[in-house]
Amino acid sequence: MPEPKDVKDYIRTIVDFPHEGILFRDVTTLFADPRGFRLAIDQLLNPYAGLRFDKVVGLEARGFILGGAVAHQLSAGFVPIRKKGKLPGAVISEEYTLEYGEAVVEVHDDAIAPGERILLVDDLLATGGTAEAGIRLVERLGGEIIGCAFIVDLPELGGRARLEAMGMEVHALCAYAGL
Repeated sequence: MPEPKDVKDYIRTIVDFPHEGILFRDVTTLFADPRGFRLAIDQLLNPYAGLRFDKVVGLEARGFILGGAVAHQLSAGFVPIRKKGKLPGAVISEEYTLEYGEAVVEVHDDAIAPGERILLVDDLLATGGTAEAGIRLVERLGGEIIGCAFIVDLPELGGRARLEAMGMEVHALCAYAGL
């Protein structure tokens, strides 16, 4: 009988993408495999068994794939946090710093009601800038982040420490050393 796989077994590493020296952790191979995808969703949910969530927030873009599946399993609503200019209607924005510049994410200004309990989901936690911006948007709308769930953590880039310094509980399915 073959050994059961873990999530890391489904993730492909692409060398020198998007530029030289980077080992890109590609979760699309995880998403493409029905057993791998099911495993990831189940493991993302495991720490939150028995907790109530009103909404799941997914960060653009792979966080939409995960967030929709997680929201379905939790019988919760799904809210996308998108790059600037992608949402119709009234939005609030949050600017954040990237490795080489700045970016802006947005959410509809009526997507989260005050007091709603939120699970933030994305595929990868690196520096934590995008996740922090997403958290700030949720908090500005009065939502309460109960947890932050990721498939991959790159601990050397400091994202987990950054979110934990904000008082966030962080759950990641696996971690990789280096960039």
